[in-house]
Amino acid sequence: MSEWFRDIFRDRPWWMNVVMVFSAWMAFIYMPWDIFIKPAAQDQEVWFGIMFTGGWAKVMAIPHWFVYGAAVYGFRRRRSWMGIAAPLYTAQVTIGMFLWPILQYGSLMGWVMGLIAAAPFALLTLVFIKAREHFSAERPTLRERYGDWALITGASAGIGAEFARAFARQGLDCALLARRHDKLEALARELEEQHGVSTRVVVVDLAAPDGPAEAAKAVADLDLGILVNNAGVGGVGRFDKLDSARLREMVNLNCLAPMLLTHELLPAFQARGRGAIVITGSVAGRQPLPLHGVYSATKAFDLMLGESLYVEMRELGIDVLVLEPGPTLTEFQEVAGEIAHEGQSATEVVETALRALGRQPSVISGWMNWLRANAATRVGSRPMVAYVARAVMEVQTPADMR
Repeated sequence: MSEWFRDIFRDRPWWMNVVMVFSAWMAFIYMPWDIFIKPAAQDQEVWFGIMFTGGWAKVMAIPHWFVYGAAVYGFRRRRSWMGIAAPLYTAQVTIGMFLWPILQYGSLMGWVMGLIAAAPFALLTLVFIKAREHFSAERPTLRERYGDWALITGASAGIGAEFARAFARQGLDCALLARRHDKLEALARELEEQHGVSTRVVVVDLAAPDGPAEAAKAVADLDLGILVNNAGVGGVGRFDKLDSARLREMVNLNCLAPMLLTHELLPAFQARGRGAIVITGSVAGRQPLPLHGVYSATKAFDLMLGESLYVEMRELGIDVLVLEPGPTLTEFQEVAGEIAHEGQSATEVVETALRALGRQPSVISGWMNWLRANAATRVGSRPMVAYVARAVMEVQTPADMR
């Protein structure tokens, strides 16, 4: 538990941690009680020095609830918008604390009481203004944080190719691994010509029994700082209608390959005392997914493996992240046999991953994906979720595979 608390409160001034804890208490304990349990006749809510009572107090408590919930998230993830939101909100409280006694008493005593009540919040506002760099400060580049080289599996297209482009923009040399030599060569030329980085093309089938070991051997001479386990495959359709060879490929490529390749490369990361490992999972790994059952099971494996490694490797200087995209506009849909449907761009998914790397064990890309995943796992029963998921997947599954 002590390590968990250190992970939550690290990289933040003590006073900001105090405000974060207060915001969490307000968001998860006080405001729910205030809105849903406290009698309306006793309720009071103040905005900009104006007091609301009764039913209006209940209504005006809702934006307060949202503010405190957003503050917990903003503090925890160091979101840049907190540099503006935090001082604005505390300034609003300052104004309210100053005006309330004046409006209530209207005498010199009211002014004195207003100044005394507003002073602490005015000070907090100034402190937040001075601390804006905490939320907006540029992080060191990936090369500065982790080293010179990155290995990206499944780099020939989609999310893998976007990872390579993002790394190259930050000056990282890239080892590009996939099965399609021509695609890798084209990407390597693009990265070298546009960003002046070095590249290495590694053609390996990670689904083969000796694939992970062969891949590790191909990059053994490189000073790897980042490993992106992105290679993966899906297969949509009712379980009994899927080819057994495809099922075996999914388990080998989605589960065994990232596990074994990470195991092969970890000793070098540990010897360096720094590094990053990214595993591309999926929101499908958060729930049962009929008509994509084996795929969702493999991504659940990736999620559990990655989040476990996040804790195991944290003290060794190695950051681990499980990236969980939802539907993404890549060739995955076609290869998996899905009917084409809308999704995020691969660029958006990668940007989400790089913001989260080093700060959390897993990240779901896209707010709607986050809401759907959490609604499925925290609100609905598992049988209900499975039936709802089947209805969604039927729209994406060819009729002959349902």
